[in-house]
Amino acid sequence: MRITNLHHFTENHRFCIYRDFSLSGLDYRMLSSIYQPMIGAFAISLYMTLYQQLSSEKVGFSPLEQQRKLFFSLELEHGERGRKFFVEQSSKLEAVGLLQTTRRFIESNDDYIYEYQLTQPLAPQEFFKNQHLILLLRDKVGKHMVLFLHEDLVAEEPDEIKQTNSENLSVPFYELFKLNTQVIDYELEQALYQTAASRQSDGKLDVTTKGFAYEDIIMRFPRESRNRAFVENIRFRPDQLAAVNIVAKKYHLTLQETCRLLDEDTVFDDEGNLLVDLLQYKANLFYRQVKKREESQDRHVQKMDEQGRTEEDEMQEEKSVEMAFYLDVPTVFQGQCDVHQYNMLLRNEPYTLVLKRFFSQGSVPDGVLDIFEKIDLNYKLHEEVINVLIHFIHADRRSWAKSSIEAVASDLLGKQIITYEQAVGYVRDKAKYREQAAARSTTGADRGAYSKTRNANAGKQKPKISIIADGPVSKPLSNEQIEAIRQRARKLDGKI
Repeated sequence: MRITNLHHFTENHRFCIYRDFSLSGLDYRMLSSIYQPMIGAFAISLYMTLYQQLSSEKVGFSPLEQQRKLFFSLELEHGERGRKFFVEQSSKLEAVGLLQTTRRFIESNDDYIYEYQLTQPLAPQEFFKNQHLILLLRDKVGKHMVLFLHEDLVAEEPDEIKQTNSENLSVPFYELFKLNTQVIDYELEQALYQTAASRQSDGKLDVTTKGFAYEDIIMRFPRESRNRAFVENIRFRPDQLAAVNIVAKKYHLTLQETCRLLDEDTVFDDEGNLLVDLLQYKANLFYRQVKKREESQDRHVQKMDEQGRTEEDEMQEEKSVEMAFYLDVPTVFQGQCDVHQYNMLLRNEPYTLVLKRFFSQGSVPDGVLDIFEKIDLNYKLHEEVINVLIHFIHADRRSWAKSSIEAVASDLLGKQIITYEQAVGYVRDKAKYREQAAARSTTGADRGAYSKTRNANAGKQKPKISIIADGPVSKPLSNEQIEAIRQRARKLDGKI
């Protein structure tokens, strides 16, 4: 129990206990044989006194009483010594997961009420799975006693049935019982929902929960700060304390760094409300600054280490490149080396020498060196992959700006490219994608030109088409004319 001021914890303050279980015979055995050797008899007596404030046939909250009742039951003297002893014993219960203490502030009375939430002792199987509890018990009673207690509390499976095959013969619920789901009782559902929502607890206390408590923050916070009053109000605002812990965990802030951010002028409004978005923005800026400083320190340390490894690297054997993974020689290297020599250069040379070859007309700019140094020492990209990255920047005619280089490096890291062959495959995929995009753009341009011509023709007026008028009807032929035509046709056919 974290109590910084004993005037806030006296015999006159009221308390209640909450529990959602009832102790069984095995629980009593665990308390006397396991927990009592670890935390002492008086702590177990305090646990039992709190347990008995509510009938063993009930679960939930006990009536509000003054803590004077607990002091009388435990025969503690009323005063500072008794309070300190009570706090010490309750802290032992909290440390082993049997108790959780909450302080509630009542605005109408301007006073505190203490709530003691009891937790059921762990079953033997669960207890012996928690290494920190076992080690504490071993330190108190010794290794042989721990082994004896394990054998005494946990009954082992008989040897005769260990090697046998098992079959589940249990009957499921819906095979035996049929529920009437046609009738819906809204009153019953509402009552059950309100009962469940009034106390959301799984009955298990997580003794490994991490987060800054209000007491930790206020002890490190400067007294003369303008935000001191606002930070003091956080103890009555658990939502704000949770937001502070979420931001601290997200950006890996220490307690001192968290207090420094809460001391900023703009993280609270005039009414004392915490501006979570602004706090997160400032925490992000701080996180990036710390990250940048740590990366700079790492680069400096690794530079010193690399100077000692230079001779060892020179003795390493060269790696060969298969012809299937050859990259084309850029125009800047034409006449200087063939395709085999160029790929061996990319595979085995340090990236600093490769950069110098690409910037042969002058020295490499400092900005380019800085970004590749970051990629090498902080991003841990392999040397051969960095060389392929340099080739890709040049061959793809990309900008040598920091953002362009870092974008490609981030893509290589995200795709987990760690070998020369994978990097060559990446370059070829990019080239193929660029060719397909160019083909699509060309096809789109042709379609655009065709549609433009078509629209232009559509704007013109349609040509006029002449219509053949109906001519005069000729007179019918006579019989003599028809016979003459037939004779003429026979003559032409050679039949006459």
